[in-house]
Amino acid sequence: MDFSPQLRAKLSQYGAYHRCRRNLLTHFFGVPLIVFAVMILLAKPGVGIGSVHIALLWPVLIASVAYYFSLDARAGVIMGLIFAAMGFAAQPIGFYAWPLWLSLGLGVFVFGWILQFIGHHYEGKKPAFVDDVIGLAIGPLFVTTELLFRLGIWRSLEAAIEADVGPTRA
Repeated sequence: MDFSPQLRAKLSQYGAYHRCRRNLLTHFFGVPLIVFAVMILLAKPGVGIGSVHIALLWPVLIASVAYYFSLDARAGVIMGLIFAAMGFAAQPIGFYAWPLWLSLGLGVFVFGWILQFIGHHYEGKKPAFVDDVIGLAIGPLFVTTELLFRLGIWRSLEAAIEADVGPTRA
C-alpha cells in the first residue's frame, strides 16, 4: 500500500525528533491530552445562530482534518473520526461555567505539555514544533500512526519512516 510522499515527509520530519521509546510513550498520553484541552478551550467561544451555539471548535476541527486529508485520504478519515469523537466529548464542557471550563481546559493543557517535555528530556532533543510550527498539527497524526504501527497496521509506512530517520530506540 503506497502512501503519499507528503505524508511520509511530514511523519519522517516529525519522527526525527521522536526516536526514543520513552518519549513516544509520553506522547501517547501528552498529545491526546493537549488536543483535547485545545478542543475544550475552543468549545466555549463561538457564534449563536438562533438557538444553536456553533463553537469555534468545529471550524478548527474541520480545517485540521482537511489538512490531514491533503496529506493522505486514509489519514484524513482516521483523524476525522478521532477528532470528531474528541470534539463531541469536549463540546459539553464549553457550556460549563467560565471558571470550571477554563480551569479544566488549562489544567489538561499544562499537564499534557509537562508529559511532552518529560519525554523530550529523555529524547535529548527539542520538540519538533520549535523548528517547524506545523509540527503542532503533525503531532496527533504521528501518535496515531505510531499506534497503528504497534497494532501491525501500515507497516510499509513505518518501514519508510525508519528508512528516513532510523528505528526507535529504548
